[in-house]
Amino acid sequence: MNMVGTGTSIGIVNYGAGNIFSLTAALRRQNIHYGIVNVPEELDCFDRIIIPGVGHAAKAMEKLEHFKMVQAIKEIKKPVLGICLGMQLLTSFSEEGNTMLLDLVPLTTAAFDKKIELKVPHMGWNMIHFEQASPILTDIENTTYFYFVHSFYIEYNPKFTVASCNYGLNFSAIIQNENFYGVQFHPEKSGKAGETLLKNFATL
Repeated sequence: MNMVGTGTSIGIVNYGAGNIFSLTAALRRQNIHYGIVNVPEELDCFDRIIIPGVGHAAKAMEKLEHFKMVQAIKEIKKPVLGICLGMQLLTSFSEEGNTMLLDLVPLTTAAFDKKIELKVPHMGWNMIHFEQASPILTDIENTTYFYFVHSFYIEYNPKFTVASCNYGLNFSAIIQNENFYGVQFHPEKSGKAGETLLKNFATL
């Protein structure tokens, strides 16, 4: 188990669909304990869980099923953070592969393609707009810029959308349902604000 730092420990779910190196580098800069979760039983070893991810939603769900992570993730009571594809996996359904997801936040992940006139994927820096108060936003200013790379987005919903972003349409940049949080942007690539968000998650 690779652990660094002090205090709260974060387990990063390794299911072959995440850029774990960039994330672990950001956690090291914040001196936050982390370890890699390869099997469901290791979820119990940590205080917080991060589900990273880049790639295809349907293939990612296949990998979670293969590693027997699906039910284990659904039963987690501690804080969980999904990043990019990891955030989308928390929702109910994705148009990417027309696949059912973890259904932990009852929203739909949809494709930008044909809904907007802008270039897809949405890639680069964009600002978020706070929709409701959340401890994950502590010491982060409204309209702060974060780094996005995605072709699919989670629908805006006032009940679950903590912060929104606009790229031809409004979508959820941060979501929350009970102990499950998700961010569409990459905090590990978003400079000081992104690292502040990771620190906030570690201290929820």
